[in-house]
Amino acid sequence: MEANLRWSLVTATAPVAWGANYYVTRAFLPDGHPLYGSAMRALPAGLLLLAVSRELPRGSWWWKSLLLGVLNMGGFFALVYVAAQRLPSSVAATVMATGPLTMMLVAWPLVGERPGSRHLAGAGLGAGGVALMLFTGSVPADGLGVLAAAVAMAMSALGYVLAKRWSAGAGVLASASWQLLGGGLLLLPFAVAVEGGPPEVDGRAAAGFGYAVLVATALAFTTWFAGLRRLPAATVGLLGLLNPVTGVLLGLAVAGESLTARQLCGLLLAVAGIFLGRPGAAPAPPPHVARMAVDGASRHDSPPAGS
Repeated sequence: MEANLRWSLVTATAPVAWGANYYVTRAFLPDGHPLYGSAMRALPAGLLLLAVSRELPRGSWWWKSLLLGVLNMGGFFALVYVAAQRLPSSVAATVMATGPLTMMLVAWPLVGERPGSRHLAGAGLGAGGVALMLFTGSVPADGLGVLAAAVAMAMSALGYVLAKRWSAGAGVLASASWQLLGGGLLLLPFAVAVEGGPPEVDGRAAAGFGYAVLVATALAFTTWFAGLRRLPAATVGLLGLLNPVTGVLLGLAVAGESLTARQLCGLLLAVAGIFLGRPGAAPAPPPHVARMAVDGASRHDSPPAGS
């Protein structure tokens, strides 16, 4: 129980960093360059983590890295960039709060984690909070921005569960770096074809990219994937509700966004959902996960390639 709580606190740094990144993207990063902006976020973070892990992909991790790179990094970053540019920070973040229920539904068939009643109730409260915050705000929600955020949420839910299923095959830093590099490299040709030259980066944008690369990407994804390995996907998904909570609070405190009484109720529901789904005793891993852990441990007895 104590270990689960500790890992929950570690994992929580990721959604808090992502919630703050909505404001950073909207206020600091150049507009109209979601593909370049996403690549400029993913590639430096991937290179940094690769330099620390000093481990190259082996076997099936070459194609797994590309697939997860699209789901968790490349396509996800581009869609979130669009959402953050077209929506208020509070709205962009709250659309993503539907992720916990999606992660639970995906994790059930893929990793054998059946969601408990407490997790489902927490996800239900979070979804109710999302509905209140999204459809009763003082600023109209942009349709394309909402669609971009919703697709990003669905992609990442699938990607995170697949990353959990395959986690025994590589270390946390290594797999995060491969995904970031795979997603960033796949984005570059599309950025050149669609957006032409890269955006101009002044001092303000450089500071924004510094936060996006170091905190919202390198640090956030490392702690998030570490939490996925040690906690049920349902618990990790509910911790993701801290994303909209952070986005809303920053929107209020820094961006001057307003919050209606109904939106405040939605915020309280989201917080209640997090506490309702707090971690209990760690469940026994499904048989295929246990076998993968043993296989992965035996593989890691030998020096990693590229070290």
